[in-house]
Amino acid sequence: MAQKCVHQSCGKVYTDPEEECHYHPGPPIFHEGQKGWKCCKPRFLTFDEFLTIPPCTTGKHSTTDLPPQIEKKTGADADIPSSSSPSSSSTTPVPAVETPRAPINAAPQPTATPPPPPPESEDDDATLSIPKGKMCRRKACGEAYNGGDREGEKCVFHPGVPIFHEGSKGYTCCKRRVLEFDEFMKIEGCKTKDRHLFVGSGGKKKGANAGGEEVLESVRHDFYQTPSAVIASFFLKKINKETAKVDFSSNELSLDLVTTDATPKRYKAVVSLFGAIDPEKSTSKILGTKLEVNFVKADGASWPVLRSDEQRTGEIIQVGKAGRAV
Repeated sequence: MAQKCVHQSCGKVYTDPEEECHYHPGPPIFHEGQKGWKCCKPRFLTFDEFLTIPPCTTGKHSTTDLPPQIEKKTGADADIPSSSSPSSSSTTPVPAVETPRAPINAAPQPTATPPPPPPESEDDDATLSIPKGKMCRRKACGEAYNGGDREGEKCVFHPGVPIFHEGSKGYTCCKRRVLEFDEFMKIEGCKTKDRHLFVGSGGKKKGANAGGEEVLESVRHDFYQTPSAVIASFFLKKINKETAKVDFSSNELSLDLVTTDATPKRYKAVVSLFGAIDPEKSTSKILGTKLEVNFVKADGASWPVLRSDEQRTGEIIQVGKAGRAV
């Protein structure tokens, strides 16, 4: 009798209980733009790359052993090891640490907004062969090519990008939000096509210019705001401060960022902003893992998104003035 394995990154339907299972025993970790699994070291910036991380553990399939629960950690606590371990003495009391409470009128927290996805081919190139077992590239589809006739295919997927905000998880293309990562992976697609997308026009490729630089199509960004400003972060490590170009105009931000890596990465883009800004008062600074930009609003209006080409999620983003708790 066929059964489905519940291990993370496996999910295979199997009939032989002795068959090898390749999976991740640890929970997923999302911290400062990086994505990975707690049980192994690879970290990536994009969600698609996160999904390609190969399983690090080999064992047997299971239908009853649920994956480990996600550890709810934020900020600097995400990298702090758990205080409980098999070697910890059961007789040694662990002092309780009280988490400081934020002031009632504290400034709003950053709102995570993923960059728009790169253009994707809508159909498979008829001249390319499709390997048997190749998974559909569309998000949340999960169907594999079986090598047979493709008539009658039905692809149910998410055209938007994943969005993670204050513990909730979902896609920008629909309204459903869940708390657990396992539930997020089960959110059914909101759009349907009559053909899967297995190879597209030849696979997703990173561009390169004549100088040997790796050209990035997008980088992750977050933002939060006050009544008078929008503070945005563009996550890219090792930006060369000497060559970086950041130019402001009334409704746009022009970026040309090159890293100091052995094979430099380059992100060059014109970001169309949701609202008008004062380019003379707006500023930027380069940090170790990102470019931080302070946009001074021209009209004081609230921005539901950072970029004018982003789809609004329907969330109401409030802005307020930081003050003293009473």
